[in-house]
Amino acid sequence: MAKNVIVAQSGGPTPVINNSLRGIVEACRMFPDKLGKVYAGWHGIEGVLKEELLDLSSQSEEEISLLRTTPAAGSIGTCRYKLKDHQTKDFDRVIDVLKAHDVGYFFYIGGNDSQHTAFKVSELARERGLDLVATGVPKTIDNDVGDSEFKLIDHTPGYGSVARYWSHIIQNANEENMGSSPADPVLVIQAMGRKIGYIPAAARLADPERKMPLQIYLTEAGLNMEQLADNVNEQLKQDGRCIVVVSEGFDIGDLGEVKDAFGHTSFGASKMSVYQSIVNYLNEKGINARGAARGQVMGTDQRDTMIYASSIDLDEAYKVGQKAVEIALNEGNGWMATILREPGFIYNVKYDKVPLEKVALSERFFPKEWISQSGTDVTDDFISYVKPLIGEDWVSVPLIGGIQRFARLKPLFAGKKLPDYIPQAF
Repeated sequence: MAKNVIVAQSGGPTPVINNSLRGIVEACRMFPDKLGKVYAGWHGIEGVLKEELLDLSSQSEEEISLLRTTPAAGSIGTCRYKLKDHQTKDFDRVIDVLKAHDVGYFFYIGGNDSQHTAFKVSELARERGLDLVATGVPKTIDNDVGDSEFKLIDHTPGYGSVARYWSHIIQNANEENMGSSPADPVLVIQAMGRKIGYIPAAARLADPERKMPLQIYLTEAGLNMEQLADNVNEQLKQDGRCIVVVSEGFDIGDLGEVKDAFGHTSFGASKMSVYQSIVNYLNEKGINARGAARGQVMGTDQRDTMIYASSIDLDEAYKVGQKAVEIALNEGNGWMATILREPGFIYNVKYDKVPLEKVALSERFFPKEWISQSGTDVTDDFISYVKPLIGEDWVSVPLIGGIQRFARLKPLFAGKKLPDYIPQAF
């Protein structure tokens, strides 16, 4: 007898997250004898707790297809709610909702914290003898899920697109800086990445031959503000201008930290941004050039702009969603679908599985061996790793009247069968 499905997602979105969702939905439709209705938890696990289940099976094939080029998470929403060990009422509620809607399969799309949620649900199923298969689907622009040896996962869907974004942004910034350098010789650009530098590192793709006066500061390099200023002034002596790409986690002292719901520093909401602190420091200290330093912070467009999406990333996001369904049907409970790179100089990947317990709350830092001796650049080995992920062609986004045509799912929700519930951590 067919069992129903719930798919949900949490954490920061990506340009390709909806293509993993599409991969799951379309794969589920191939097995009507095993998989019944497909529901989406509206805004992640919060939607499951509140019994807000969007009916994806009743959506048109056209709208599901349009998820391919619909960025971010507007289709079914995301959240930053975490199931913690002491929240026993939440665990009971999850069980009640799954039973009430005859759910036998649970897919959770997200990064390391989200995989922990998937793991908790899988453990809950085991502990309580529930006929449920929980499967994780990887997603994060930070590329920080997994292990330092890249044996659990080579890269996460979402990272290839943000890497492509930065390769283009820095190209354009360099063109502008070449022209405006007499007045603005130093341009400081802040990239996402709390503690892990895969995102700012991708700026090197804009200039793999190192012809630009470009300096990259990853949190893992361990440099401070004074060293940054000295490096910038040396670059100014040589080239008369300098572009600085800096992780939002670069150490500038007390930020007046604001925490997100996962307990991470939310740099975009902090009282003083990293780039502005660096710009102020450089201008107060003085730079070896006429003019002044200026800066900017790239915001959520890094993770929600379809025009910069990588075609490779889109394809892999879809296939890892499909793989998750295959794993759930054939391997059972407690796995995450994964992407592993095949050996050799020709880029190729395979889709496999890893235990959820190995990736739950994992945190993969940027390898030290991929940071240059100066601490202001990345190595060619990193360029070889990341370059295949950004693709070679523009993604074709459908337009109507010059405006992007995104998927618009109808607000068709499953009828509620349980009393209203307020999540325990609210």
